[in-house]
Amino acid sequence: MSSTYLLSWDMYGLEACINVSEIEQDRIINILSNKSAPDRNNITLNSIILRAKFNPQRHYEIYMIEVSDGITEEDLKNLFKDSPQYAAELIRERGHKIYSDRMNIEERNRILIT
Repeated sequence: MSSTYLLSWDMYGLEACINVSEIEQDRIINILSNKSAPDRNNITLNSIILRAKFNPQRHYEIYMIEVSDGITEEDLKNLFKDSPQYAAELIRERGHKIYSDRMNIEERNRILIT
C-alpha cells in the first residue's frame, strides 16, 4: 500500500504537505454512505495553485508524489527541514509536477539593464 502526498514549497521552504490518500478515503466513505461533501482535493489544490500564481516572486513548486507505506507526513517534513535541496531534487525526480515557477540558473545569472 502506498500514499499520495501533495507538496508545495517556495524559496523559503516547504509550505504544504498533505496526504491526499486520506482525503480520498474520506470522500469514498461519504459516497458509500450517501453523504454529499465538497471535494476537498480540488479545493485544496486550487487554493495552493492560486497562491503560487499570485506570488511568482517566491518561485513556488507544487508536486504530487506517491510514497511507500510507512513514510509519513512528518518524515517528508523532516526531510525538507534537514536537507531541503536534496528533498526538492528527489521530489522533482520522482514526483509529478503540477505547477512550477522555479527559477533556473540562466535566469539567476541574467543581468537586467533597465
